[in-house]
Amino acid sequence: MAFLRSVVHALWMLVTVVPWGIIMCVSSLWKRGIPLYWMAVQWLSWAIGGARVLLGIKTRVTGMEHLPTDKLAGAILLVKHQSTFETFLMPTLMPHPLAFVFKKELIYVPFFGWAMARLDMIHIDRSQRAQAFNKVVNQGRKLLAQGIWIIMFPEGTRIPRGQKGTYKSGGTRLACETGVPVIPVAVTSAKVWPRKAFIKRPGVVDVSIGPAIPSVGRKPDELMREVEAWIESEMRRLDPEAYRDSPPLQAAPEVH
Repeated sequence: MAFLRSVVHALWMLVTVVPWGIIMCVSSLWKRGIPLYWMAVQWLSWAIGGARVLLGIKTRVTGMEHLPTDKLAGAILLVKHQSTFETFLMPTLMPHPLAFVFKKELIYVPFFGWAMARLDMIHIDRSQRAQAFNKVVNQGRKLLAQGIWIIMFPEGTRIPRGQKGTYKSGGTRLACETGVPVIPVAVTSAKVWPRKAFIKRPGVVDVSIGPAIPSVGRKPDELMREVEAWIESEMRRLDPEAYRDSPPLQAAPEVH
């Protein structure tokens, strides 16, 4: 049954992404920026709605009160990455437009990538690290000034359930450069939508949004260790079964 439901959902995604991608590309000829972004979020909401109806995947969100409320308040979301699900989900939850930092190869994916290329996102060439980070800072500063939040996955790739990747400091370096807070987010999507798996299963994905952490006066590596400690501790609280055999976490660094 799970296989059949996954097939139907995959067909739903395919059938909807083709006209959506075409409409986005055509609309971008006269519409850009934030209005075009909210058009993109409409399709993402269809993808999440399809997962709820066809796959039985529900979401439970806590911590929305931790998000900045000012219209032009900047923020950098640093999110646990376990599957494609949170990539689709996060823009549907956030009150501000989001700009993803992603590898430029994704813009060549038919329809979906073409549409992404028309949005105010930050696509980088990972083979040119120094230039890539400079691009992230320059574009990120402009987007944050417009009230657009930056979203990054600090582990860099999707991590299997119950495991921890290497947290890279690009997100906290950007925060320290721009002076905006970072917001850690834990997501348990791999319980129902495993990494690189075609078959999805019904269940609840928990999304826990942590308190904003100021970046002013902080060092990027130290700040990332605090973010990592919060996310990984929260992951163990939300999905204790997955971490039953995992080594204990190191304590979060003290800030003086």
